[in-house]
Amino acid sequence: MRIALATYEHAAQLAPDDQGLIPALESLGLDAEAVVWSNKGAPWESFDAVVIRSCWDYHLNVGAFRQWLERLESSRRRVMNSPAIVRWNADKRYLLDLAWRGIATIPTMVVPRGRSGADVATLVRAEGWSRFVIKPTVSASGYETYALDAPLDDAARALVDRVTSTGDALVQPFAEEVPSHGEYSFTFIDGAFSHATIKRARGGEFRVQTEHGGTVDAVDVSPSLVAQAARVLAVLPEVPLYARVDGIVRGDAFLLMELELIEPHLFLGYCDGAVERLAAAIKARL
Repeated sequence: MRIALATYEHAAQLAPDDQGLIPALESLGLDAEAVVWSNKGAPWESFDAVVIRSCWDYHLNVGAFRQWLERLESSRRRVMNSPAIVRWNADKRYLLDLAWRGIATIPTMVVPRGRSGADVATLVRAEGWSRFVIKPTVSASGYETYALDAPLDDAARALVDRVTSTGDALVQPFAEEVPSHGEYSFTFIDGAFSHATIKRARGGEFRVQTEHGGTVDAVDVSPSLVAQAARVLAVLPEVPLYARVDGIVRGDAFLLMELELIEPHLFLGYCDGAVERLAAAIKARL
């Protein structure tokens, strides 16, 4: 069977963390290769399955990305994670859906496209937030994500206007735990907990992504935190092949910040055997 590992043009041979998947799949008798998702000439119909991996520019080309998913569906390719759950996960309104399903999340509000900095200032004042984060509802890797103080000055209002000029935006209270203690990432493979890592921002920065100077370390976590993270997957309509559950710890509670089901860095290199487990899960699904 032929497996396409979908990536983007700046990591045409896959991100370093995913490159071990090819030999791991080949050791199981599967022919695997990296294919750039936006390559219109790629022979997707020649593959038996497509596994979405480092498509880290999808949020910049979301229309084309959705068309690509539709092409795969119409050709009856097996896609992992499924196009249905990927489409749901691509808009951060999914946090509101998960909160409705009983998942403890960071409070989240959506500001419609075209709202001004003054509108956001009114919302933040009504919520009593002295510091907040704003980002597009379709975003990745800290793209157009800002932490702002209330009341807003002219520069902050201009940033808000820029974010909301291109689409709907997400507004959340700033989580002080991120710069003080870090953000936890729980990696799940085929619904089972694999390993945890902790991401920390560099000094003077709040975004924990490595693109913004953040660091990542393996971390031991309590069974209670694992169970709380696993509950996020339990309320989904299907078990994803892979998932990264990101959040903070406040007291003894895990609060969800992001559920990554599209193209998350799974930090496979931080846990012995993780890449082999993912390869085995792919084969089992086929």
